[in-house]
Amino acid sequence: MKAMILAAGRGERMRPLSDRVPKPLLCVAGRSLIVHLIERLAGAGFRELVVNVAHLATQIERELGDGSRHGVRIAYSREEQALETGGGIAYALPLLGDAPFVALNSDIYCDFDFGRLAAAGGALASGAQAAHLVLVDNPPHHPAGDFSLAGGKVSADGLPRLTFSGIGAYSPALFAGVTRGAKCQLAALLRPAMAQGRVTGERHRGLWMDIGTPQRLAELELRLAPPR
Repeated sequence: MKAMILAAGRGERMRPLSDRVPKPLLCVAGRSLIVHLIERLAGAGFRELVVNVAHLATQIERELGDGSRHGVRIAYSREEQALETGGGIAYALPLLGDAPFVALNSDIYCDFDFGRLAAAGGALASGAQAAHLVLVDNPPHHPAGDFSLAGGKVSADGLPRLTFSGIGAYSPALFAGVTRGAKCQLAALLRPAMAQGRVTGERHRGLWMDIGTPQRLAELELRLAPPR
């Protein structure tokens, strides 16, 4: 099963830090955000990765190389401009192939076991389901949440509300209608599939942070600092 790390965004909320360094390469606890994710993916058995790039792309490619230093193989999906999550995944489909795959945001930090998504990939391969999402409790900066989860199914409506973690497993068919190179939000594809009951999910109750601002980057650095 392949995994895609979404690393093409400009990182507007992270400015000025992201003006000269792409957000995925910002460091915490001695390693970049994206390397933390790559190491967790490798530890869960993922060996084939796709990374999409646009903003300051050469820095990311130069830093990660072919991935061999981290025990993985990396292919790059190069976008002239960031295509948003749905558009970026659709653009990378030739690299991802015909089987279900995992995709995750590059600006998160978590202790989620990515190996859990292998079982979801098996269910997606049957064609009955379109996606499997990992949801988390709503953080202070996103109190309204995104979706609800009941009976293993994710819905656009309903209570209680949970936040989409930026981690999911997907069938390539979910992106088949997106014109390659066009911008597309992931939610625009997920909501119709949810209405059809074709999106499953699970709730992660462990560590998860959206590292979208300099303040949250500093907060994570403090959290990971060794005790004195």
